[in-house]
Amino acid sequence: MPDPDLNLLIALDAFLADASVAAAARRLGLSTSAMSRTLIRLRAATGDPLLVRAGRRMVLTPHAEAIRARTRDALDEARAVLSSARADIDVSSLTRTFTIRANDDFVEAFGSPLIAEASASAPNVLLRFAPKPEKTASHLRDGSADLEIGVLGEMGPEVRLQALFRDRFVGVVRSGHPLQGETSVGAVRYAAFGHVVAARRGNPSGPVDEALAALGITRKIVAVVPSFSAALAVARTSDLVALLPASCVPSDGGPTPGGIHVFELPVATESITVSQMWHPRLELDPAHRWLRQLVLSVCRRYSSLL
Repeated sequence: MPDPDLNLLIALDAFLADASVAAAARRLGLSTSAMSRTLIRLRAATGDPLLVRAGRRMVLTPHAEAIRARTRDALDEARAVLSSARADIDVSSLTRTFTIRANDDFVEAFGSPLIAEASASAPNVLLRFAPKPEKTASHLRDGSADLEIGVLGEMGPEVRLQALFRDRFVGVVRSGHPLQGETSVGAVRYAAFGHVVAARRGNPSGPVDEALAALGITRKIVAVVPSFSAALAVARTSDLVALLPASCVPSDGGPTPGGIHVFELPVATESITVSQMWHPRLELDPAHRWLRQLVLSVCRRYSSLL
């Protein structure tokens, strides 16, 4: 039995990723007719149609869906085997797109310096920030994301983890708010105002409310928004108090950064560890190692100002 043409693995990965002959051809820099012939060969090799027409578009067969993650893993493993684990990389000539799953607040806080430093050292690298509506390892496992950034959740035992920085919560009000002139905000005074909180899942209570409850105090939450940036926007134009991680607070070096006043909370809350996570198949990839080091250095440099 002859050995299979392993070049077909590259084409198979493109077909399974794009579910389109034309898109797979563009991905590999080949003509559509060449990719169509390759699809015929793949169908013969796998004994499955792989792509079938559904109306005006193509869809993956159940077998194709089942082997999509295995195909990506096999291709990544083959590339790792055929490259030196210690190989240096010339990032100035690196052409690659890295997908980073992160929430909007991280992108607003760290996106600009990350993009600037990546562009300066690797001008042909594209950083694609993808939304992160939920915590899941599926995007790392199927290769649709290179990095996931956030607070560790149920990511699976195989996922690699590196702490980037520790964050803490602070109170934020608009410039000119009654709390601005107070050198130390007490718990009763803090709870006397209405509050806007960020909660992606809509649950408004958290560690601050637990700490206040231990003192017999309850704050009044009048608005729940989906992100910290939205909470900041509401606080800027109202008398509501926002609860934000320090990394999400803009700074222009003045006493009221960005037209807001920042103060320490009257109750103690645990700090937050923000990490970057990746799949182990990318552990030794030189380009991915460069990306991880870039994210680590930028985050630690800018978070030191918190």
